[in-house]
Amino acid sequence: MKTMVIIGAGKGLGLSLARRFGAEGFRVALVARGAQKLQEMVDELQTAGIEAAYFTADLYVPEQIKQAIDDITAAFGPIDVLEFSPTAGNYPPTSVLELTPDNAQDMFGAYVLSAVHVVNAVLPGMRSRRQGALLFTTGLSALHAIPMMGNVGIATSGLRSYVANLNAELAAEPLFVAHRSLGVLLKEAGSGSVNDPDTVAEMWYRAYSEQAVWEQEYPPGVTPATIVF
Repeated sequence: MKTMVIIGAGKGLGLSLARRFGAEGFRVALVARGAQKLQEMVDELQTAGIEAAYFTADLYVPEQIKQAIDDITAAFGPIDVLEFSPTAGNYPPTSVLELTPDNAQDMFGAYVLSAVHVVNAVLPGMRSRRQGALLFTTGLSALHAIPMMGNVGIATSGLRSYVANLNAELAAEPLFVAHRSLGVLLKEAGSGSVNDPDTVAEMWYRAYSEQAVWEQEYPPGVTPATIVF
């Protein structure tokens, strides 16, 4: 049985991903800060017959990230798929004209530095086994200028650069590194629309299964002018 880890798991996309991959026989490990929310998600997944557990970690604290990955490996065995999609940061999205070192650095730490810590914790095992997938979900500001998302854009475009370099470096190995930049405002699951997190989870499962396209906007071709609300 394979194991999937969702970093920054919440009741939107994280839960939909857990259900979709869990339906294919994956064990699911949910990682975030809030134990109560995570327990509710685990209860829902277990009711659906999906083996799941949660592990708390603050993404700003490297030691907690490493401990969570160590605990997951001890409980579930090797990690086959890592999906990274936290909603993080101690500041709201901030206009590029209102940036400060504090709100820019905070968001950079939440996305880029935490991703580096997470990857450093899981990648050696994947490389030694010569199998695994690293999946990263961001917003559209990772690829396009959106001035109102100034601090977020700095962070997610930096994360995108990191993922692009991982993909280039690991291309010769049988590992899949992928990035999807979402141009949708996610809503409640169940509508079947492009901004349904279940639809996004299905997109991610197809991308993982096919392992053909490392990076894409979602929906394909979306721009800041055509974001789906």
